[in-house]
Amino acid sequence: MAEKQPDQQTLSRGLKDRHVQLIALGGAIGTGLFLGSGKSIHVAGPSILLAYLITGIMCFLLMRALGELLLADLHYNSFVDAIRDYLGSRAAFITGWTYWLCWVAIAMAEITAIGMYVQLWLPNCPQWVPGLITLAVLLCVNLITVGAFGEVESWFALIKIFAILLLIAIGVGMMLVRFKSPNGIVTSPSNLISHGGFFATGLDGFLKSFQMVIFSFAGIEMVGMTAAETANPRKVIPKAINDIPVRILLFYIGALFVIMSIYPWNRLDPNSSPFVMVFKDIGISSAASIINFVVLTAAASSCNSALYTTGRMLAELTSTSRRPSIRKISRISKNSVPATAIVISALLMGMSSLLNYLIPSEVFTLVSSVATTSFLFIWGTIVLAHLRYRKLHPEGSGFKMPGTPVTDWMVLIFLFAVGVILMFSADTRIALIIAVVWLAFMTVLSMTFKEYKYN
Repeated sequence: MAEKQPDQQTLSRGLKDRHVQLIALGGAIGTGLFLGSGKSIHVAGPSILLAYLITGIMCFLLMRALGELLLADLHYNSFVDAIRDYLGSRAAFITGWTYWLCWVAIAMAEITAIGMYVQLWLPNCPQWVPGLITLAVLLCVNLITVGAFGEVESWFALIKIFAILLLIAIGVGMMLVRFKSPNGIVTSPSNLISHGGFFATGLDGFLKSFQMVIFSFAGIEMVGMTAAETANPRKVIPKAINDIPVRILLFYIGALFVIMSIYPWNRLDPNSSPFVMVFKDIGISSAASIINFVVLTAAASSCNSALYTTGRMLAELTSTSRRPSIRKISRISKNSVPATAIVISALLMGMSSLLNYLIPSEVFTLVSSVATTSFLFIWGTIVLAHLRYRKLHPEGSGFKMPGTPVTDWMVLIFLFAVGVILMFSADTRIALIIAVVWLAFMTVLSMTFKEYKYN
């Protein structure tokens, strides 16, 4: 096993309870809910609620496994440390570098999206400018202190949370007064099942919705990345993880329930945001601008999270290198952040503007799809590491995964089933195949590094 070299400085525990709770809340809310929920409803109909419930339960169990691993040893900087201890250095190499590249790719896509969102207000502004400015500002924030990152991410999360709570409040009010929309539809929960029943699109639509649902949770494991920099991890991390079911019920299931109560699911435009439709119906003429601001915030939040995650992950990965020149990347600055690793990650993210000119947009979208598909492997590896941990430590830690090992196997079977479902759609099939090829390449690559040859 490769051993870490001592750092000149260490990461500080600068994330407060409030920071971690809001990061956990915001991590479960992405642009997919604000912009993509119309498409997911179109595919599955009302059964999308069940798909979110099932996926939410599996994500909760995944996070409980991750929480037990991290709290079993507070010296872990990330879940890659746990994977290294329980699955070996080669598995840690493959998972760590895949995770780092996934977040870089996701951030590149979000930077591109920021430019598109800003053009709603500034149509003559070059698309690449807003994204790079946002990246530069967030880079400065991440280089200051981890507390600065936590504060900014907390405000991003508050904006997203407020938007969803506002939608739910408006929807409940519309149901109470039986609001009648301009097209003559009366707001009522009966709209959910009055157009084809709960499984309106059949089993096929229900199963296909899982690929969109599970990708909306990509990044939920980032809460575990904060364990090494949380002031009181044994108290804060369990609370953040245990609140996941409530967040899923409120933000996803609650919001989608309200939307489908206001509009029959088959009346929703899959290419438009249901949030915009709701706000417009109650007379808010600037609804498009409001939601545009929220999704802009969500994209910036994703970039901020990406800088934090990739910086820590790159530092973690390079800290085990036997080459001093590579190991320098993992050094911690006087502000107690992995500054070099963050800057390197930011430079790669900033290449998104150039890549959009050099390669077709379809290719760029495919890269992002491959990145999100790879989360199935990353999550599965975390669960396998937990299974190995509990085998070696049957007594577990103070934050035990409920029902292990049965629940671990439930999550693994679920992730495998989603992978099988991805094979039935042409769009996701290509991304899945490329992801498998990528993982095979990383496995071969890991064999060329001496520190990963002997485990």
